[in-house]
Amino acid sequence: MTGEEPRALPHTANRSWLREQRLIFGRFLRSPRTVGAIAPSSRALARRMVRGLESGPVRVVELGPGTGAFTGAIVERLGGTGRLVTIDIEPVFVSAIQQRWPSVECVCASAERLAAIAADRGLIPIDHIISGLPFASLPGSTTRQILDGIAETLRPGGTFTTFQYVHAYLLPTAIAFRRELSERLGSPAEVALVLRNVPPAFVLTWRRAGNSASR
Repeated sequence: MTGEEPRALPHTANRSWLREQRLIFGRFLRSPRTVGAIAPSSRALARRMVRGLESGPVRVVELGPGTGAFTGAIVERLGGTGRLVTIDIEPVFVSAIQQRWPSVECVCASAERLAAIAADRGLIPIDHIISGLPFASLPGSTTRQILDGIAETLRPGGTFTTFQYVHAYLLPTAIAFRRELSERLGSPAEVALVLRNVPPAFVLTWRRAGNSASR
């Protein structure tokens, strides 16, 4: 990818944002436990979420892409190299991602099936996993199965990145999630606060312990 993409006119960008807002809020009303956001994530949050990605023949999986706020940032960061697979349980979100980014491999399934999907598609070991899933509101059994998949597929030296809204950061479920993932990946999370988002959020990045040289 060379050069900069044309910048959308203000009214065009506003229409796009309103479409995403209506889509996310509608799905939130139908399924608040699986769609944890009520508004699209900001570009500032998206940029921070993908900061650890490098271009090259890397394998990236995005869990819960929604309308694609992070997907676009991942595609831009990879710069036409690497491989990106998105996994979302909502068919309307999967369809939106496929239409907007034809090069992205989209899977309509629960993130609980991460290990099986990665194995079927020859993605193991995964270099980076980025997640927009609302772990604080998911059932404990669902979260544990997703964490099993992350631990099974992420390579040593690979990263897992997610975020937690500031108002939920100190909830027992959020604290337990961070503690368990740190134990599974063998390292603490790097934490960064992003104020330019509604609501503000902490971005959490774990780098799996171990030798990163082998695949």
